Amino acid sequence: MAASPDASASGSAALAHRHLLDLSTYSAAEITHILDTAQEFRAVLDRPVRQVPTLQGTTVASLFFEPSTRTKLSFGLAAGRLSAETVSLSKSGSSVKKGESLKDTARNVEAMKVDMVVLRHSSPGAPHFLSRCTDSVILNAGDGAHAHPTQALLDVLTMREHIDTFEGLTVSIIGDITHSRVARSNIQALTTLGASVTLCGPATMLPVGMADAMGVRTTTRLDAALDQADIAMALRIQMERQDEGLFPSVREYHAQFGITMEHLRRHPDLLIMHPGPF
Repeated sequence: MAASPDASASGSAALAHRHLLDLSTYSAAEITHILDTAQEFRAVLDRPVRQVPTLQGTTVASLFFEPSTRTKLSFGLAAGRLSAETVSLSKSGSSVKKGESLKDTARNVEAMKVDMVVLRHSSPGAPHFLSRCTDSVILNAGDGAHAHPTQALLDVLTMREHIDTFEGLTVSIIGDITHSRVARSNIQALTTLGASVTLCGPATMLPVGMADAMGVRTTTRLDAALDQADIAMALRIQMERQDEGLFPSVREYHAQFGITMEHLRRHPDLLIMHPGPF
């Protein structure tokens, strides 16, 4: 059963996982439990006092070694509204600039009696590594192009507000799939919940073998992706993760993969989502 927003942290124990590293091993029941709980906490924002004591006595450290605006603010606000004590550290203001390793940084933070660490890092697998080095609970806020589980959970929570069930739902994810941790985490969440996923983008942005490895379909034709979709998710091009041009120009990319008003007129019931530059 989902924990009440006013319950203590010790009362919410329906997950088999200690950490939130990615969604690959989460069951449909666990994901649904998280979504149900999030829906209950969402109601707190409509109260005159937007704070509950759920994490009172808990200290949450945010370690963000990549630039972030929305994710960092969201975690900070959420922790504060759950009555947790928060500390924040960025790469530019930490001893990492002087050569301190991620492991040493985390252990120093843990020595200050931190209960949870929210980590964003450019290296895929950094949260998994940290979970083996410390006793703190680790929450992955994005690791390289690997995973962004909290963004995916937010996306499927948003979808759930517009649909009756994920069973039989078809979602097309369009854009820079190769560099998108959001796409990977959404695939894990959606397929676990019973949805079908189609990936669409230039061939240079569709990872080889991903279709078989993750149980999805791929296409390089936008019309094909939209024709069969109930929901379409448009990703941004992650220029900061590209070492070389994977398409001729932004204009040509938009001409081939940009969702236009004409597409919306042809698909009036299609739900369009944009997860944002997280």
